[in-house]
Amino acid sequence: MRTLNRYIIFSYIGPFLMTFFIAVFVLFMQFVWKYVDDLIGKGLDTRTLVELFFYAALSMFPLALPLAILLSSLMTFGNLGEQFELVALKSSGMSLQKIMTPLIIVAFLTSVGAFFFSNNMLPLINLKMSTLIYDIQQKKPALNIKEGVFYNGIDGYTIRLEKKESDGITCEGIMIYDHTQSMGNNKVITAQSGKLQVTADKQFLNMVLYNGTSYEEMIDEENKSGHPLVRSKFKEQEVRFDLSGFRMVRSEEELFRSSYGMLNIWQIDKMIDSMETEQEKKKSAFRKNFSDMLSDKGSVIGNKDDTARTRQESFRSRPNKNIAALQQQNASPKISNANAEKARVIDVALSIARSKKYYIESLINELGNYDRPVISLNVEWHKKFTLSIACLILFFVGAPLGAIIRKGGLGMPVVVSVVIFILFWVVTITGEKMSKEGALPPYIGMWIATAVTLPLGIFLTRKATSDSALFDTDSYLKPFQKLFRKIK
Repeated sequence: MRTLNRYIIFSYIGPFLMTFFIAVFVLFMQFVWKYVDDLIGKGLDTRTLVELFFYAALSMFPLALPLAILLSSLMTFGNLGEQFELVALKSSGMSLQKIMTPLIIVAFLTSVGAFFFSNNMLPLINLKMSTLIYDIQQKKPALNIKEGVFYNGIDGYTIRLEKKESDGITCEGIMIYDHTQSMGNNKVITAQSGKLQVTADKQFLNMVLYNGTSYEEMIDEENKSGHPLVRSKFKEQEVRFDLSGFRMVRSEEELFRSSYGMLNIWQIDKMIDSMETEQEKKKSAFRKNFSDMLSDKGSVIGNKDDTARTRQESFRSRPNKNIAALQQQNASPKISNANAEKARVIDVALSIARSKKYYIESLINELGNYDRPVISLNVEWHKKFTLSIACLILFFVGAPLGAIIRKGGLGMPVVVSVVIFILFWVVTITGEKMSKEGALPPYIGMWIATAVTLPLGIFLTRKATSDSALFDTDSYLKPFQKLFRKIK
């Protein structure tokens, strides 16, 4: 039994390693095409490129593993079926599940390893790769002064070379505009010929000019009427340009550490808890503010009642005088005072309502700003598990499918595997997008592909166990043939 298990495992490892590195290479080329515009013309050294490509290749592992497991399991059992080894094993009394047991253990261990890689190593890889990509994008293109073109890549200068020799050093017809003083084209240097040479540490560009003229317009802020022009000729002059802006400055990794792809599940849980706590604080503040609003409304009504009560008590305390006064007053002032009091109360109530309305709208917008990050964090949390579980689920799709197809090699298995994986990945991407947009909860959107693939794996395993001719066209045509015979 151990010999058989060892034979099946070694039959699986070869196709697995081959398909895994092929998948990594294909995904890596996609990465290169995506960032090719940021890499070309930057003058990056070999060490930087190797570092970037190394991190990029490692970041493709979680996506390449499910495809490699699906394809290698299909190839392994397809080879066993094509060479009638499965038939021999089943005739000896072994079931398909027992034959698959050693590879089920391997797939399970691979799935566990994929989870720990995605949770512990992938955040660090994403952090270093994202930081490096950002630094490369911010880096200026390499120094490349072409002839007949105004070059302004060096800060504060514009350079034009009429002709440049094949050695890349000697040049003719040199024109240099100096903008370092931010005063326009007030300083220009021309020369018949010259030599370009970058220092060994690549910090400066030394330009030795021969037989030239320097023009400088002296700008005087007090004298607006005219500016004297100073012209001086020289036989040889050296101009040094600072090339520090062409160096790639490495950013601090802490600036990118809070991104979602750079966190493990414990850090994601901690960030979600902090955001939810902040949300709850704002909701509690709103409830308190709403209660104060009701109190303010009661106080306004209370002030109105107190005013009426005071008037009644004043009327009772001086009945004779008040009666006389009332007899002298006209009815119209009474109505006017009542309307003014009513209008004042309505204005106060409207003012309070408007302020609370603006406060509620701002609070809703502020709470909405918390919802999207929380959803994205939950999506990233579930992604740590879905890609790992996919390794195990796709094994139960590929292994029985290979036993049914009974075709090995890189022909039919590759076609079938690519079609299944594309469908699986399309459903995964769709569920993730719908989750981020809030159309589906993350625990549904991120697991919908697994929920669809799991029944397929169970169905194929049952069919392979019962030696069902799933892809035999004759088995599907026999019922129709019987029906036609009965009709005749």
